[in-house]
Amino acid sequence: MRTVVFDLDGTLADTAADMIGAANACFRARGLGDVLDPVDDARTAFRGARAMLRLGFARSGAGGSAEVEADYPRFMAAHDADLHVHSRLYPGAAEAVAGLKAAGYALAVCTNKPEDMAERLLTSLGVRDLFGAVIGADTLTVRKPDPAPYLAAVERAGGAVARSFLVGDTETDRETARAAGVACALVTFGPDGRGVTALEPDALLDDFGGLGALARRLLG
Repeated sequence: MRTVVFDLDGTLADTAADMIGAANACFRARGLGDVLDPVDDARTAFRGARAMLRLGFARSGAGGSAEVEADYPRFMAAHDADLHVHSRLYPGAAEAVAGLKAAGYALAVCTNKPEDMAERLLTSLGVRDLFGAVIGADTLTVRKPDPAPYLAAVERAGGAVARSFLVGDTETDRETARAAGVACALVTFGPDGRGVTALEPDALLDDFGGLGALARRLLG
């Protein structure tokens, strides 16, 4: 079965503001105030919790790697508590993914967000039932860019790796696809815009209206 695997943060959904909010909760607890901006620092948000914490501590001059590791659990608790305050699906995402499902594609999510949080966010966004599998950062003992989570996502969705590709937004996704030996399409509607072309993906996705045509081109 033809299979399309999606990253979550920055690909299916704009979750930057909620992730920045969790990072700022850590900084406020240290008396630093809101160090990060939900718009200007969105690019860093999609690179993960530690990237946000490193940026905030570097910007404030109040900490380094030890503080990042100490505050990582606090970040996860804050994000878990306010998982879906500002997060939203990108325009046309639900309709485009539903169209693929109706056309007979197997669908999965492969994310570096913890599995339970990914499950709850997808449910809250109203699209969990579109996906045959959700693989998170803690589903296996490794996470992206190791190929194992991607391979597990395809297998659990009922697909075949040879007839699959990954839709993502960062270098991590590009490296995951490369390690798995599959094509990668990167979205251009995130903070990096068309700057993702520098990562040399196999395809670009400018908006979800083009998802069906992209899947047919890559998988036939």
